[in-house]
Amino acid sequence: MKKFTGLLVAGFTQVLFVQSVLAQEPETALVPLPSVDDFTKGQDGWGFGLGLGVEYESAYEGADEFGFEAQPAGGVQWRRGDDVFYFAGEALGWRGLRAEKWLFDAVVAFDEGREEGDSDDGRLDGLGNTEEGTQVVLQTRYAFDADWRYWLDGRIVTGDTGSFALLGAGRRFGEQKNGTGSELSIGAVFHNSELANKDFGITAVQSAASGLNQTTLGGGFRSIGINYSYRDYINENWQIFGEVFYERFGSDVADSPITRGNYEAEVGIGFIYVF
Repeated sequence: MKKFTGLLVAGFTQVLFVQSVLAQEPETALVPLPSVDDFTKGQDGWGFGLGLGVEYESAYEGADEFGFEAQPAGGVQWRRGDDVFYFAGEALGWRGLRAEKWLFDAVVAFDEGREEGDSDDGRLDGLGNTEEGTQVVLQTRYAFDADWRYWLDGRIVTGDTGSFALLGAGRRFGEQKNGTGSELSIGAVFHNSELANKDFGITAVQSAASGLNQTTLGGGFRSIGINYSYRDYINENWQIFGEVFYERFGSDVADSPITRGNYEAEVGIGFIYVF
């Protein structure tokens, strides 16, 4: 899970809102949310999606540098009724729908960490690389009705390098039940001291090597973020998807010498072929 990352939408915001004039096959996704991909087309059995996305994003958390990055998209899924097991990139998980209004998700994922070279301007020189590790993600969403027009989100992420929790809410737009359309969500993130210091703390050794002030953070409020997701079928098999994300850091994080900007942002667009 890239944790939090969207700006510079102007150039193709219109593209994201263009609705396909081609007919779509009727299908029902596990939940009709564009942020929850479903390649099974409403059927039990295997579903496959393969594609590529391009993101313009912060170079690292707290960076004032931005750049483009290509990312694989899609995954392998197996559905049986209201349960989907999936493998996508560096994540292996299960999600299940219960009572039409509860979505549960459990994932084991890889956290790639941070490298000194992530900053082309040398902002991270002397800080070394942060640890890579494995994360366990437990998430639940509750919809106020079976159409998933409005929903609440709760998420806990824990791993080798610390933990954080997210509390959020969202609104879905569009009438489709096949997972296309758009949605807007907002959430607040709280991290423990271990994760706070991994991402934004500076030890005495790092301070001596980098020239930055030694910094120790406590746990608590990390940030508030807003996320927009879009998904549509261009034809029977091709999907276009897009995402815009903006995260505003709390004062403790913003005061860290690592945090050159008090926000993180990402905008992305991509295409997936659904077999």
